[in-house]
Amino acid sequence: MFRITIPALLLIAVLASCRSTRKIQTAIIKKDTAVAVVMGNAHEDSMVFIHNTYSDILKNRIDYKTLSAKINVDYVDADDKNYNVNANLRMYKDSAIWISITAIFGIEGLRIYITKDSVKILDKQNKLYTGRSVSYLQEVAKLPLTLSVLQDLLIGNPVYLDSNIVSYSKYDDHLSLLSIGTLFRNLLTVSSDTKLMERSKLDDADITRSRTCDLTYSDYENKNGVHFATVRKITIAEKKKLDIRLEFKQYDFNAELTFPFSIPKNYKRN
Repeated sequence: MFRITIPALLLIAVLASCRSTRKIQTAIIKKDTAVAVVMGNAHEDSMVFIHNTYSDILKNRIDYKTLSAKINVDYVDADDKNYNVNANLRMYKDSAIWISITAIFGIEGLRIYITKDSVKILDKQNKLYTGRSVSYLQEVAKLPLTLSVLQDLLIGNPVYLDSNIVSYSKYDDHLSLLSIGTLFRNLLTVSSDTKLMERSKLDDADITRSRTCDLTYSDYENKNGVHFATVRKITIAEKKKLDIRLEFKQYDFNAELTFPFSIPKNYKRN
């Protein structure tokens, strides 16, 4: 079970898309909304609206020094097998991610330590140590993934949202912005009043790829002025599909943290 969970946790950060841009555009149209496409001759009021909305979204980014959390992780793999584990997460912004994974009877099965330069994994069930460069994340994710992007995803900040907004739509109490970056087209849906993220759909900018990632954010809590989505759902698909659900049971910002990681002498090296 634990070996399967390693790529599942790392693939949380895989932001890849399988639906074509045409389908993303159709998703907007189906909402029965007026879509403003921003061209060179776009109306000034549309440009102002987009700029203000984009700025409001960035203002909602969570600024932190450290994060500690207890997370319930549900993972359904390509064979429809379901796994449920508990993860203790510790992060130091721009420096480290530490994850301890437990399953049956609360026994720790995996410990993962990610820095800017390396990925280290202790498989305690099989007494196996795996050490790789940070490029291991890129191998798993199949894209230029960084520690910073992975931390943004775990903390709940927007990922791969480019300032190049080409269209927007309004409907009910929500609005969507379609940005096109070098890696992805990102259809980001936020609430109209708070500008908090509700959904992010990513489509590969490379039309030869067929990857998709659908991220949803819900059950927001306001803790000391920080809006935090306690439930995240992630669906990743290319040739196969992965469904991941993260439920943050406890979380705390800016506490003093340690990141214990030592390799027992009797562990084999992978």
